[in-house]
Amino acid sequence: KIDKKYTLRIGLFFGGFQALMPLTGYLLGSQFSGYIERFDHWIAFVLLALIGFNMIKESREEEEEEEKPYAGVNYKELLILAVATSIDALAVGVSFAFLGVHIAPAVTLIGCTTFVLTLVGVWVGNLFGSRYKSRAELTGGIILILIGVKILLEHLGVLG
Repeated sequence: KIDKKYTLRIGLFFGGFQALMPLTGYLLGSQFSGYIERFDHWIAFVLLALIGFNMIKESREEEEEEEKPYAGVNYKELLILAVATSIDALAVGVSFAFLGVHIAPAVTLIGCTTFVLTLVGVWVGNLFGSRYKSRAELTGGIILILIGVKILLEHLGVLG
């Protein structure tokens, strides 16, 4: 079981990074937009694909212990996931700077929405993940890879 403290940390990581990345992009402005836009989709794709393939591999392995106690949040994986799923928001932040968007309300809305949806996702994942662990890991891995592919295809102009 995931306790409330860990669930909040997960929500804070994802909500925080989803708010921090556009803010960072906004602050960097047009100075570095060419560099950010040129590579952000590749970084996100590679990170999400690596994590996704690892989850798929783990879903196929025999479970040594049927029911392991929850050991807490793996901060390294959590950080990588939070960065990978929000790195393309750097370019969005640069766009915000060019469009003259009021950044404080925008990043507050982005961060709060992501925080709440992450809490819901953790709760649903905990509810169904314990029942369908290997299928949930497999599905989660596939979803992460598809998110990475979507980010890549959008930035390459294949998807609109």
